[in-house]
Amino acid sequence: MILPTQHFGEIEISEEQIITFEGGLPGFPEDLRFIIIEDGEPESPFCWLQSVDDTDTCFILMDVFSSNFPDYAPELLPEEVLSLGEFNKETAKDFLIYNIVVLPEDSSKMSVNLLAPVLINQAARRGAQLIAQNADEKGYTVRHYILGADSAESEGL
Repeated sequence: MILPTQHFGEIEISEEQIITFEGGLPGFPEDLRFIIIEDGEPESPFCWLQSVDDTDTCFILMDVFSSNFPDYAPELLPEEVLSLGEFNKETAKDFLIYNIVVLPEDSSKMSVNLLAPVLINQAARRGAQLIAQNADEKGYTVRHYILGADSAESEGL
């Protein structure tokens, strides 16, 4: 099927690429189906989560483990993880964790949401944005700066 997107033009996708977010994402309850668009650079921690339902909706995602936040360790409620499919030693490789990035006009203020990671079960093609239960203890907020002089600072909302 051809998906017309605001940022990538028309792209061809298959049903196998679609990831279902049963409850949508916070603030986007009508967007239930998404695809991941890779950056194209093998070492890049960024990719995009493009809505199939509203082609104007697209989020920048970041693999924070491979970049600025190697000690990131969100604790997620087991029942929320299991809602995406069985999680054990064999299936753990099917689960990906990303964080949503906000890119304002001033790119030195680019930030990432460490409070609410996006968990995706690739095999089941299901995803959800979950709240890190250890956010207070670890200082995870919705806005952690990635670049520039402010990168050591974080702001809570």
